[in-house]
Amino acid sequence: MGLDGNASAKSAIESGKTALGIEFGSTRIKAVLIDENHEVIAAGTHDWENQLVDNIWTYSLDAIWSGLQDCYGNLAAQVKSQYGTELKTIGSIGFSAMMHGYMAFDKDGELLVPFRTWRNTITQEASEKLTELFNYHIPQRWSIAHLYQAILNNEAHVGNVAFFTTLAGYIHWKLSGEKVLGVGEASGMFPIDIDTKDFNKRMIAQFDELVADKNYGWRLEDIMPKVLLSGDKAGTLTAEGARLLDVTGTLQAGIPMCPPEGDAGTGMVATNSVAKRTGNISAGTSIFSMAVLEKDLSKSYEELDLVTTPDGSLVAMVHCNNCTSDLNAWVNIFKEFYEAMGQKTDMNTLYGTLYRKALEGDADCSGLMSYGYFSGEPVTGFAQGRPLFVRTPDAKFNLANFMRANLFTALGAIKIGMDILVKQENVTLDELMGHGGLFKTEGVGQRVVAAAVNVPVSVMKTAGEGGAWGIAVLANYMMKKGEDESLSDYLNNKVFAGEESSRMEPDSKDVEGFEVFIERYKKGLAVERAAVESL
Repeated sequence: MGLDGNASAKSAIESGKTALGIEFGSTRIKAVLIDENHEVIAAGTHDWENQLVDNIWTYSLDAIWSGLQDCYGNLAAQVKSQYGTELKTIGSIGFSAMMHGYMAFDKDGELLVPFRTWRNTITQEASEKLTELFNYHIPQRWSIAHLYQAILNNEAHVGNVAFFTTLAGYIHWKLSGEKVLGVGEASGMFPIDIDTKDFNKRMIAQFDELVADKNYGWRLEDIMPKVLLSGDKAGTLTAEGARLLDVTGTLQAGIPMCPPEGDAGTGMVATNSVAKRTGNISAGTSIFSMAVLEKDLSKSYEELDLVTTPDGSLVAMVHCNNCTSDLNAWVNIFKEFYEAMGQKTDMNTLYGTLYRKALEGDADCSGLMSYGYFSGEPVTGFAQGRPLFVRTPDAKFNLANFMRANLFTALGAIKIGMDILVKQENVTLDELMGHGGLFKTEGVGQRVVAAAVNVPVSVMKTAGEGGAWGIAVLANYMMKKGEDESLSDYLNNKVFAGEESSRMEPDSKDVEGFEVFIERYKKGLAVERAAVESL
């Protein structure tokens, strides 16, 4: 940023024409301060890790608050060193965090049991029973599954619950006094009724009836947060909240706050994919896709999680544990070989060369098959994985087909989930936004994903700033939106206008080849199962 940029940023900071977004990820807390043009003018981070305590994945309250204060302190210090001014006020603030999990409090606001994060898989019985009761898929990580599992386990604390929420909801409550959640985050606690954009009343009644014999003295509706939409006012930073955030006491109270959101919602904002018939696909170590639907699905599917955008549209999410880990391992084998030959390796060149080679392969990979299952894969029913490469003796075994098979298989599980949407539910998608490591080599990951889902895939020229930026944009939207300006219109016209992206249409030969490949992939799952059992 040049001198003029510095001066205008300083002016924005001093006049409070800014928005602050803070997101709690699983390994990093990140704070981003943006100006009225949504440009980042300062940032701060704090690294943290979850702990396994009594077989529960958790973060302590001390870790939450010291992490938040350190992260904010880093941002404030950057403001002072770069612009020579103190951060006294901000136009608006938003908080975001990893979704789901369980934080339960008594009537005095005391935490009843340590925070149970999304990562725990201790609620299978509750998940299955609630899915059957509601006829709606309730994943293990959802807050309601944690509450019901505690009931099934006869945990003593349940009778004393006066309020339960998520991590983002907890932080917002402590800083503003408001027990609220953005609808996207709320959709990972309990199912949302798309017509009312609120918790599903029928299912709340079913739950109350289910646990009526326990005589807890609370009804579900009374202990959950209030659901808000993007653009709604969600309270202001209290004096107590300002001291919690900024231990130096410099930050003033009274700053407007937007509804707290989940990392799925902020990711949708950061990739400009909140409009119906759009979606995004994030492909790295793991892979997930999110598709914004025009209507409810006809039935519940184990492979699909239903959440919402921050403005309350229904989103089908396919989440797979494995994507590029095995692909990266093979690239490293080639690196070792190259270096053994006395050559120096540039990893970008190596990835680019191998990935582009895949485009020369046979459309269906000609009888080659691999499974990059480093871990279990719920979508295909695996609790554990074994990376595996297998071929028929008459297969055309060459480098192009080998790389193509490894790229195709990285998308195998996600294709199975996406096929439910596109082929069984007849969902129409106009475009998917691609982001993550798979898309780094220009034109390759994009082409393979377009072949797998048979939908055009776009990649932004400048990678999005991530979830902390996404929640800062939502905080700005609350303050700056026009009277009837939808979130999608705001993003298109004010945030991403002029943003360069490259769009790739599916190639019909690639699509046909992937269809042949995926049938072979499904049949070969028996081989992967045998590998898990035998090795």
